Amino acid sequence: MRSTRTVSRHDHTEGVVARTIEKQTAKLPSDTFLWASLGAIATSLVLQSLGKKEGSLFVGQWAPTFLILGLYNKMVKELGSDHQDRAYR
Repeated sequence: MRSTRTVSRHDHTEGVVARTIEKQTAKLPSDTFLWASLGAIATSLVLQSLGKKEGSLFVGQWAPTFLILGLYNKMVKELGSDHQDRAYR
């Protein structure tokens, strides 16, 4: 019979690089990423109106990336990166 062991999220911790990045980005207000996303959309719109379609598409694809980074930033601020962070709160 095969033994199964469930791995919980408490078995792992974040690495030094991830922890350092999270500490630095946590200093940014969450709406920074929203404004960056809106800026990318506006820039894409301007480039499109100037007839620079490829540049417009390139910059326009930044918007969802900024929004996802904002969500990640908010989650790290609210929940911490791992259980050891929560132990210090």
